[in-house]
Amino acid sequence: MSRWNSGPIAAGLAFAALTVATPAQAADSIHGEWITQDRGAIIKISKCGANVCGRIHKYLVRPLNGVGQKDVNNPDKSLRSRKVLGIAILTGFKPDGDIWRGKIYDPKSGRTYRSEVSLISSDSLKMKGCVAFICQSQNWTRAK
Repeated sequence: MSRWNSGPIAAGLAFAALTVATPAQAADSIHGEWITQDRGAIIKISKCGANVCGRIHKYLVRPLNGVGQKDVNNPDKSLRSRKVLGIAILTGFKPDGDIWRGKIYDPKSGRTYRSEVSLISSDSLKMKGCVAFICQSQNWTRAK
């Protein structure tokens, strides 16, 4: 009588079970508070209607123009008097496989860029902003 070795199959199934996330798990994975790469601020990523957005939640380094800094570089003149703290810099993010796609606003320049977010680990994400084919990336760390 031959003996069937189920070890490799069981290991493969266990690996598959760990690597396949349900849509709800994948959707929640980027939610939370994230420290920017320059450690200047915490961005809070959460559900905003049907999409996901991220707001400047807290400054870790006092901005040059103070905590009450205004969005003076915004191309929309009517928004230039609003405070930067609390504004949504990540907007319209939707899942696309393992990547979230949306837009990122840079209050320092007043420009909005096409953006992608991908989870590197449970405590690290990659934020990428692009103009045409030129992209820049940052790694953000989950705030604890």
